[in-house]
Amino acid sequence: MEVKPPQDTLTIDPIAMHVVNRIAAGSLVSGDLSFEGGLLVQGEIVGNIRVNGRLIVWAGGVVRGRVRVSGDLYLFGRLGDAGGCAHDTSLECQGMACVSNTGVSTGTIMARRLQLYEGADLQGPFKTLKKGDNLPVLKDALPDPS
Repeated sequence: MEVKPPQDTLTIDPIAMHVVNRIAAGSLVSGDLSFEGGLLVQGEIVGNIRVNGRLIVWAGGVVRGRVRVSGDLYLFGRLGDAGGCAHDTSLECQGMACVSNTGVSTGTIMARRLQLYEGADLQGPFKTLKKGDNLPVLKDALPDPS
C-alpha cells in the first residue's frame, strides 16, 4: 500500500481576513479603480486597479489589466484572458502570490514570493520582487493650484 504525503490546503475566509470590498458574480467593473481594505472578485474586473490589502480572485472570477496589490494575492479564478498574451495583464504584489489548483494566470505576476498548489496553471511569467524593488507610489492628489 502506497502512502501519499498530505496535500497542502489553502483555506480563505474573506470576512476573517477583513476584506471589505467585493465584485459580485455576474458583475463587470472596469476603469481606473482603487480599493482600500482588500478586494474579493467573484465577477470580472478590468482596468488600472490598485488594491490596498489582499486581492482574492474567487473561482469564476476574472481580473484583467494593470493591477497593484499592497498585500497578498489568492488566485482561485483567472488572471488575464483565456489564451491571452502575458503583456495584456500584469500584477504587482507586495506580498505572496498564491495560485490554487483552480487558478489560471496568462498574465505576468511580480511578487515577493510565489506559492503554487498542485494543479495551478501558471502560463505567464513570474518575477520575484527583491527588497529594494519597491513598487512605484502613485500620486492620487491633484497638484495644488496655488
